Amino acid sequence: MAPRQPQAVGRLLRVALVCRDLELRAGVHAALEGEHSIDMVATGECGQALPLVRASAPDVVLMDFDGPGVSAPERCRLLARYAPLTRIVAIARHCDDEGLLRSALRAGVRGYVSRSAGVAELVSAIEAVAEGAMYVGRGAARLMTGLVSAELQSAEHDALSALTRREREILELVARGYDNRQIAQVLTLADKTVRNNVSSVFSKIGVTRRAQAVVRAREAGFGLS
Repeated sequence: MAPRQPQAVGRLLRVALVCRDLELRAGVHAALEGEHSIDMVATGECGQALPLVRASAPDVVLMDFDGPGVSAPERCRLLARYAPLTRIVAIARHCDDEGLLRSALRAGVRGYVSRSAGVAELVSAIEAVAEGAMYVGRGAARLMTGLVSAELQSAEHDALSALTRREREILELVARGYDNRQIAQVLTLADKTVRNNVSSVFSKIGVTRRAQAVVRAREAGFGLS
């Protein structure tokens, strides 16, 4: 895989690669290491996924979805639980397998590409999921558009259902554009309490930035009244 032309970027995206296939791992690592928007911070075997990600704190992890031992979906669920700020891109042998894609989405995967994907597609997937979007490779997108939409809506509904009454009140105010100080005044709460609740809300709905939280909240009907 030949590196793409440099593009204008801000902070480099920290990327980890977890793959059982030594040849694939070496090829992907070499290709992405030449990308000017990416910092390859860690590479390892499938069984090292959780400690490797927790030690290197990547923005995105490329995960071999055909690894042995613990099932790939279970490995992804563990990462989603213990490293919630890291987005997962699955690299799958069969990109047109509906059951595999469904299990990937349910396991918290945000990107899904074929092993045969070129470097441009890998970078597109990494950049998309790092921004909070979903990315599905061309081979799966043609078949799974409806499935992806349904699974994402279900996941977002579950995340919002997990919010406490207080967290829903805070998300409503975040969606209306209130900052933490204003939320504290409206709800008569300490600044630290608001900060803690805002962090909890962001974690539960799967965002890291306030702008992302506003978009997610308004899509769910918050802040519109």
